[in-house]
Amino acid sequence: MTLDIGWFSTGRGPGSRRLLAAVQDEIASGRLDARIAVVFCNRNPGEDENTDLFLEQVRGSGAPLVSLSSREFRRRRGEKPVLKGELLPEWRSEYDREAMRLLEPYPFDIGVLAGYMLIFTELFLSQYDLLNLHPAAPGGPKGIWQDVIWQLIETRAQRAGVMMHLATPELDEGPPVTFCSYALRGPSFDSLWRDVEARTVEDIKAAEAEANALFAEIRHQGVAREVPLVIETLRALADRRICIAEKQPTDAAGNPIPPADLTREIERVVAETPA
Repeated sequence: MTLDIGWFSTGRGPGSRRLLAAVQDEIASGRLDARIAVVFCNRNPGEDENTDLFLEQVRGSGAPLVSLSSREFRRRRGEKPVLKGELLPEWRSEYDREAMRLLEPYPFDIGVLAGYMLIFTELFLSQYDLLNLHPAAPGGPKGIWQDVIWQLIETRAQRAGVMMHLATPELDEGPPVTFCSYALRGPSFDSLWRDVEARTVEDIKAAEAEANALFAEIRHQGVAREVPLVIETLRALADRRICIAEKQPTDAAGNPIPPADLTREIERVVAETPA
């Protein structure tokens, strides 16, 4: 049975467009038995140039598009932006309720959060299973990708990873479904670690910030694995090697299973992809 996907993105940059295009290419080639049932964006046309490019891409693909500006929704109610760490205000539940109404004509089996910059409320998550892409393996650092990389450098980590986990109201706390990992040591990294050996993260931030070569290489290696992991996760779901039941990954018979380590598959794709 074809896997119906709900795609959620704020469309903030080229990465969002690249990820959607890669999944659509896999579908068009017949390698992924799925379809994009709907694309949801929390910005309307005209709010942001990058998002406008994303919306044009979606319209050009023929996928159903639903957009509902969270900024306009908030402003019409006279509310302030939600700051990091604050509890979600009531208007966020009202926004999710309106999003659910607009999505009702487009049922889907699994949602993919691909650069979607809002945290969903329990109301929305009780209705849909949503997978979030996070730039760390299970048990690894939490937070946005920049925070993750700085934590890896600070702890002198030996390995890093990428995972897809089920979204919950608690940021980055949902059950992992799939993951891959990669070494932070070897020819690409050893000299870069030596360069920061006697420096603290605060020193590096003050001198170079994200232009630091080690920071940039960790980011490069992580990004190289994000698109393959999303595709291989969707393939596993489409083939029913992984199912989702009661907000947990299961096998086809409904038995709970641990998160799938897709490192071997992902490393093969990375090795075959031109640098």
